[in-house]
Amino acid sequence: MTFNETIDLETPIGEADLEFIEEVLHKYGNDDSILDICELDGFLTALVSGPEMIPPSRWFSAIWGGPGNEPEWESEEEMERFMALLFHLMNSNAMALVETPEEFQALFNLFEKEGEAPVTIAEEWCFGYMRGVDLGQWPNLPAELNAQLQAIALHGREEHFDHLGTLTAAEHQQSVTQIEPAARALHRHWLEQRAPEPPTSPHRAEPKTGRNDLCPCGSGKKFKRCCLH
Repeated sequence: MTFNETIDLETPIGEADLEFIEEVLHKYGNDDSILDICELDGFLTALVSGPEMIPPSRWFSAIWGGPGNEPEWESEEEMERFMALLFHLMNSNAMALVETPEEFQALFNLFEKEGEAPVTIAEEWCFGYMRGVDLGQWPNLPAELNAQLQAIALHGREEHFDHLGTLTAAEHQQSVTQIEPAARALHRHWLEQRAPEPPTSPHRAEPKTGRNDLCPCGSGKKFKRCCLH
C-alpha cells in the first residue's frame, strides 16, 4: 500500500499502525511533546469535540511541544505514512462521535496481571484530552457539562493525583467508567453549539397603502376615509 491512496475510514486502524505512530512519537519527541498513542488519541478526540475547529497548522506543532519542534523526517514516505494514519485516527474518532456515539471507545491502556482482572489505565488519554482542551481554549461550560469535563480532568491534571491516590482500586475503576460518557456528552454539546442556525425566509414588506388608495379592507372607500380615519 502507498500512503497517497485514500484511506477507508470505516476500517479500524490496525495494531501495527498504532505501533508505528507511537514509534514516530518517541523517535521525534521531547519532554514537552506527546509520546504515547493513548495521549495522542485523547488529544485528537478533544480537537474534534471542541467549540471550534482548530487548523492542523496549530495542532500539529502542538503534538511536538510547540512551533519549531516539528520532526525533520527521515524520509518522505515516513512523513506521508504518519500523516495519513494521524488523520485516519482523528477522522475515525470524529465519525464515531457523530454517527455512532454509543460505540465510541477511548484508546486506554490495560494493565493485566495473571489471576487478576485487567485494570484500565486512563491517565495518558485524559492528559491528551486536557491538552486539546487547553489548545482550544474552551470557554466556561454549564454546570452539568463542567462536571463531565471534570470527570476527565480528574485523571488528566496532575493537581488531582493526590486525590486519585486516596481511591481504592474499585473506586478508581468506577471513575474511569465515567470518562467515555463524558467525552460523548461534551462532543454533543459543542456540536450543537457549532450547528448553523436554520435559514429563514426573507421578509417581504407589504406595500404601503396611500391615503387616496382604496382601503385594503374591501369597503370600497378611500383609505383616508375608512381604516386610516
